[in-house]
Amino acid sequence: MSDQASRDARPAAAPPAQGTGAPATARRFKSEDLFQQLREVEIDHEGRIYRLRLTQLNKLILTA
Repeated sequence: MSDQASRDARPAAAPPAQGTGAPATARRFKSEDLFQQLREVEIDHEGRIYRLRLTQLNKLILTA
C-alpha cells in the first residue's frame, strides 16, 4: 500500500483520549467519500433510517 493510500485510509479526526478533559471534536467526511458516485445514502440511527440526498443543485438534504 502506498503512503498516500495509507493516509487516505485513516479517519479524518481521532477521538480525544479518555480522561484528558479535552473537548470532543467533530469527525469530518468528504461528501464524495460518503456518496461514492451515488446520489443518496442511508444512515441507520437507533433503528431509524435517514436518507442523505444530493440535489440537482449539489446541495444536501437529510430526511427521515
